[in-house]
Amino acid sequence: MTAITLHSSVHGPSDAPVLLLLNSLGATEAMWQGQLGLLSAHYRVITCDTRGHGQSPAPEGPYQFADFVADAIGVLDAHGVEKASVMGLSLGGMTALGLGLHHPDRIERIVCCAARADAPPPFVQSWHDRLAKLDAGGVEAVWEGTVGFWLSEETRANHPDREAALRDSFLHTSATGYRGCAHALMQLDYLRHLGQMSVPALFVSGEHDGGATPATMEAMAAACPGAEYTCVAGAKHVINVDRPQEFMLAISGFLGLDAE
Repeated sequence: MTAITLHSSVHGPSDAPVLLLLNSLGATEAMWQGQLGLLSAHYRVITCDTRGHGQSPAPEGPYQFADFVADAIGVLDAHGVEKASVMGLSLGGMTALGLGLHHPDRIERIVCCAARADAPPPFVQSWHDRLAKLDAGGVEAVWEGTVGFWLSEETRANHPDREAALRDSFLHTSATGYRGCAHALMQLDYLRHLGQMSVPALFVSGEHDGGATPATMEAMAAACPGAEYTCVAGAKHVINVDRPQEFMLAISGFLGLDAE
């Protein structure tokens, strides 16, 4: 495990509580653009690009979740943050689980979105299939098989700008970074440890997410002592982009956004 320095950005007042946002595989910090206005009115929000993504370095893989967790702690350290809340989606949500399990002294609460906590054989095979597409046609070939999984047909038809923004980030993901992250996902093994979670946790699923299904995420929440669970109606995998208003309603109570 070797931490690297990630590209990061800060939004909001310097004296506010800190919220660290972690992106999904194939996205960048830009995936949270639609939420920054409200979040930064309540938090000092730190966004970053996962290793292999956006403006962060892409060291040779394979990666491990311990790497992602160490990178995230490095972001907090770089900004002089002792303790933060963390929200992540998909790969970012899984990393949030690792932070809650292994660094509870640094984490106030976690919001785990559109993620799972283990790697059963069908899940592992899906990543072998995507890596075969990557080898055959590059990241653009992987995108073509991903976008329908990420966004609902309604969003793709009525909000093409959202799809275009995600596509741009996806196509700027390095093949090395994508491959390294995929290998980490195939080794995912947090489920059996969720009973040790000691920080408050909210699990958020998309109603039509085929990878991190509502049943999967509800079971994860049930395994975490005192955790909460909610499902965003109509959403596919990238919940915050697919259903941004409903997503904010789902997380607002847990993050204290409706306290005023």
